[in-house]
Parts: sequence; C-alpha cells; structure tokens
Amino acid sequence: MQKIIPFLWFDHQAEEAVKFYTSIFKHSRIGKTARYGEGSPGPIKTVMTVEVQLAGQDFIALNGGPQFKFTEAISLVVSCKTQAEVDHYWKRLSAGGQEVQCGWLKDKYGLSWQIVPAVLGKLLSGKDAARSQRVMQAMLKMVKLNIRKLKDAYAGK
Repeated sequence: MQKIIPFLWFDHQAEEAVKFYTSIFKHSRIGKTARYGEGSPGPIKTVMTVEVQLAGQDFIALNGGPQFKFTEAISLVVSCKTQAEVDHYWKRLSAGGQEVQCGWLKDKYGLSWQIVPAVLGKLLSGKDAARSQRVMQAMLKMVKLNIRKLKDAYAGK
C-alpha cells in the first residue's frame, strides 16, 4: 500500500483525464469510481472521485469544481531512459496543452509535467563544475530536452 497518494483536483474532467493518462503510461489502470449522492456538493450520480494507477503510482482524481486550478508549484516528473521515451511522453502529454521550457509542459487539463532524461541528474551533479554548468546552460535553451545535446554539452562539444 502506498503511504502518500497525490490527490488531483479537476473542475469536471477527472474521469476524462484519468482515461487520457492511462492511455499514455504502461502499467496503468483505472480503479474505483465514487459518485456524488443526495445532499453532496456535486450533481447527483456524477463522478466525484476516480482512483487511478499510472505506471504503478496511485493517484485520486476529484471533480471538485472550478474553485482551484493547477499551478506550476506542483508538477509530476517522468523519468525517461531514452530520447524515444522523452519524445513519446512529450508528444502525448503536451497535445492540447502548452510546451513550456527546460522539459516542462502543461497538459490539456493544466497539470504540469517534467519530462526528464534519467541521465540529467548525473550530468548536472558531476564533479567537474564546468561540465555541469555547460549542461545547465544547454538545458536552459531547450523546451523539450534532448539527451544527445545535453551529453554533448557535458563533453564540451
């Protein structure tokens, strides 16, 4: 059992969003759906919450109404082993959303994601500060991250 479960507040698109996310990530599934009942703040029999697992990570999506919106203060990080993975998640999650900078995007629901090559941490925290600084400078010029260009920056190419 997962100790901490992120709880995502949507206006009215929770069910649509979890279907979208489960179509993107392997090892994902939609779990229990709870509906609003009599005397509740939502329309009777409409979806209140949906439990979902994305790539093995549990989440709960809520149709809570328009009071709150997602901000960049919280983002979900997708660690990618290859450029093909970066490209896949970038294309799918940014569709209908907004590409930002440095591997960040907002999906069509306003949720922020970071699509990050797994090697980035190693390149940024290497013992040679000049190499790490070149990687940082290269990354700051990118929207979608490019592993080859980051490694080239590290190598001084």
